Amino acid sequence: MARPAHPASPPRRLGIVGLGVISRFYLEAARRLPRWEPAAVCDLRDAALDPHRATLACHTDHRALLASGQVDALVVAVPNHAHAEVCADALRAGVPVCVEKPLALDAADGHRLTRLSADYGVPLFTAFHRRYNDRVTALVRRLPAPGAGGPAVASVRVRYLERIEEHIGSDDWYLDPARSGGGCVADNGPNAFDLVRLVLGDPAVRVTESRIERDGTGLDRRALVTLEAPDGRRGEVELDWSYPGEAKDVVVRLDDGSELRADMLGGRPGFKESLWHEYEGILGDFAGICDAAARPGTDVATAAAGGMAALELVAAAYAQDEARTPARAEERR
Repeated sequence: MARPAHPASPPRRLGIVGLGVISRFYLEAARRLPRWEPAAVCDLRDAALDPHRATLACHTDHRALLASGQVDALVVAVPNHAHAEVCADALRAGVPVCVEKPLALDAADGHRLTRLSADYGVPLFTAFHRRYNDRVTALVRRLPAPGAGGPAVASVRVRYLERIEEHIGSDDWYLDPARSGGGCVADNGPNAFDLVRLVLGDPAVRVTESRIERDGTGLDRRALVTLEAPDGRRGEVELDWSYPGEAKDVVVRLDDGSELRADMLGGRPGFKESLWHEYEGILGDFAGICDAAARPGTDVATAAAGGMAALELVAAAYAQDEARTPARAEERR
């Protein structure tokens, strides 16, 4: 979690590129948190900028925003296929980046971005909002400490089920595999894989089995992915974009057979209600990362590690499914 900033530190000016369905959560979190000040927004669509013209600097080109000197850090919330370009331009401009998951469309672009982050010494942070969910953080606090002598974590199951059309608003790019990178595995997978890593202590987990169901357009609508940590502990991720309603939860099984559970939607029945506090958590951590990066000798590579790990697990999930059914590889081309 983020270190508290020095009380005398001025707020950082935040820019947001991409004013789709998620941007409002970032804007409201930045207004609530003393370490941030919303300063500028950017979108290709003039209509998306109109509500902000009276209060924020508005741009239709992210390069113009970066050149303006109006921001100290940038949130990248554009469609997935544009993440790599916008992030790369920000890193070259020396502007710290918080990018919506996934880090990039594929692992190769992700590696290029992490190298840019290291070369320029600029943080590149991927936003996994579910690790900031209050039910999840309470669950993590209840997990037995490794080596404590009592029950230990044996496995974790993450379910991420929703009808995607109910969640995307006008952002229809989610339904285009060329722009989203796939479907439920490419977009919801990173959040779910990140939770498996969080519960298991962020180990280098690997995908051992993947079964993906696609619709007639090639969009993956359902998936069941099995993961394994180096010490043999297991994770299971169930994804569904055709689910009638919404269910998002985490179940941890201990080696004595007992279970610990977290309902990520529990206590917040409103549509997307849990996202308000989760995005405050994201920007709280991002502020701490920016503070640390401003100190000489800070290694910025740790900020990018989680995003890259999730992106590689997405790639592995697709590869495992294609290996199981070779025709899948042709479908993805």
